[in-house]
Amino acid sequence: MSEWSTYNEALIVQIQGWLAEDVGSGDISTMTTIPAGSTSRAVIHAKQDGIIAGLPVAEQVFRVVDKALLFKPLVQEGDFITSGTVIAEVEGSTHSLLTGERLALNLMQRLSGIATKTRSFVDQVSDLPVRLVDTRKTTPGHRMLEKYAVRVGGGANHRFGLYDAVMIKDNHIKGAGGIREAVEAARRRIPHTMKIEVETESFAQIEEALASGADIIMLDNMGLDAMANAVSHIRQQAPHVIIEASGGVSLGSVRGIAETGVDVISVGALTYSFDALDISLDLGSKKGAAE
Repeated sequence: MSEWSTYNEALIVQIQGWLAEDVGSGDISTMTTIPAGSTSRAVIHAKQDGIIAGLPVAEQVFRVVDKALLFKPLVQEGDFITSGTVIAEVEGSTHSLLTGERLALNLMQRLSGIATKTRSFVDQVSDLPVRLVDTRKTTPGHRMLEKYAVRVGGGANHRFGLYDAVMIKDNHIKGAGGIREAVEAARRRIPHTMKIEVETESFAQIEEALASGADIIMLDNMGLDAMANAVSHIRQQAPHVIIEASGGVSLGSVRGIAETGVDVISVGALTYSFDALDISLDLGSKKGAAE
């Protein structure tokens, strides 16, 4: 995928660190049981239905372990696969295959779990003009990959970090002395290309956010009736403002939230509350020792 040309250098550094954590001074089980020159072919297969994500990541893991390993994906990133589907084949040094196995699987399982959960949310609102996005509630050190998995699942990304958008939340409002004060202070300091989002919990705060010229208004933990009224009011007062809904969004509630007319729904659970997809690697026939 083209985006991996951008992420590749950072990803390699991360993989090297993760391998150092797992392998340490060497894979002692493999080194003591399997002849050094042995080669094998392995298959990676799914043991659950779901959306596959992380094939380029797994391939990079095996490349970092051993550039001579051959990784062949048999499905496309983002495909829905059923239990028993062979996802990829890996061929080469048996030592290298087994050394990279766990890290490659761990990453694919997590990313596929996120993509699968994201797809389940997206399917609930696919016929409505709303964007489903993630949050910053990601695993430390894994944000790049977890936000990538959300996109594979059909979702979109919210801000990537604290540095790429202004989001004025309750504590910022308290610290600044109010919504207007916070927005005006931010506006003086940021480039004209950057948007300002304000988190609101009441109609009074919505009015203050509108008066301050916020670009995005978040409706946080509002009931459906209050949210629908808020959307109608904002549309009348400032049609250009983007409206986001957030807070406790579940698979059961996301459809109703989307039907209020919001533009964006942010779901933290996509990256902090998901079930990893069960994926396994099995060695095939031993090919013998290299000459």
